Amino acid sequence: MYRTPVSRHRFPALAAVLSAFASIACAQQAASYFPPPGQWEHKPPASLGFDAAKLQQAIEYAQANGSTWDFEKDQVRTFGTALGPLPKQRAATNGIILRHGYIVAEFGDTKANDPVYSAAKSFLSTVASLAVARGLIHNVDDPVAQYIHDGGYDSPHNAEITWKNHLQQESEWEGTLWGKNADFVGAEQFGAGERKPREIHDPGTYYEYNDVRINRLSLSLLRLFGTGLPEILKTSIMDPIGASQNWRWMGYTNSTVEIGGRRIESVSGGTRWGGGLWMNSEDLARFGLLIINRGQWAGGRRLVSEKWLKEAVTPSEHGPDYGYLWWLNTRKKQWPSGPATSFAALGNGSNTVWMDPEHDIVLVWRWYRNQAMDGMVQRIEAAVVGN
Repeated sequence: MYRTPVSRHRFPALAAVLSAFASIACAQQAASYFPPPGQWEHKPPASLGFDAAKLQQAIEYAQANGSTWDFEKDQVRTFGTALGPLPKQRAATNGIILRHGYIVAEFGDTKANDPVYSAAKSFLSTVASLAVARGLIHNVDDPVAQYIHDGGYDSPHNAEITWKNHLQQESEWEGTLWGKNADFVGAEQFGAGERKPREIHDPGTYYEYNDVRINRLSLSLLRLFGTGLPEILKTSIMDPIGASQNWRWMGYTNSTVEIGGRRIESVSGGTRWGGGLWMNSEDLARFGLLIINRGQWAGGRRLVSEKWLKEAVTPSEHGPDYGYLWWLNTRKKQWPSGPATSFAALGNGSNTVWMDPEHDIVLVWRWYRNQAMDGMVQRIEAAVVGN
């Protein structure tokens, strides 16, 4: 896990962020196709500006770099004691490449509903955007304690945490949630991901990738909406973009809370301890298409705030090229072969929804060797004619 001490250094990223959204604007103008529910049009790569032979090389590369992840052998060893459901098996490596909304390449079982692991965090970010759009959150710089009164933000330290701190993984929230302590200390509870005790910093001054704190954000959003986050995601995002009815978003066996007299499950921001978002590659591709089109769907229907998405891909001060639960490439460290404007939802396994707004490309790639991603990006970029 990446950690960095407090620093006054700020990333010189403004130009890259503005360029990203100028690129997304161009992509939106070019993207005239949005797949209706249950359908998706395929087009030959050459008709959408790809060198077909080079794109085929990218597919062959992907198929040769499948993941070795095994739920029974790797899950508890890597992450510690599980709290929620886990599948016994998964699909082989699979993926989809879109350009201007059309499928130009597809491989493997893209209808398998597997855990996406921490790619779910970018969905959680999108749910948070809906809270802002509906006026449930007036300003992301507001302390969460102004809205949530369940004891989780009562301490002087936690009372300073803002929504933005949570979204940028700079909250430094202290406490235990669903049996996991935010300090990540203990091999049994956290497996190979256990950490050494360290000093806790002020909220907003230190980045740490931390699923306990993300689960705290998820619980806070649940209390804010007063209804399950899967329902919010379904009615506001997934149904409007024509997603299947097969995806699931789950919490843990002990993450149910009572709100307004109803028992509601608080979902997790990943599958580190089971549960999480389980979705197929086709539905992930629809989500990526929505994001690369600045939150608009067919007919100009606005589903996600354009302003929010601009902020979401703006690097935080202390993170490793990280926005509002989106991984960025501003410094070209994530994917050296990709544009600085590219960004992604990333999860263990690996599970990725990667977007190149400069070329209007969405890549969904599931279950591959993590170190193989830049090689895939390199081959896709090389296949773009005139690139």
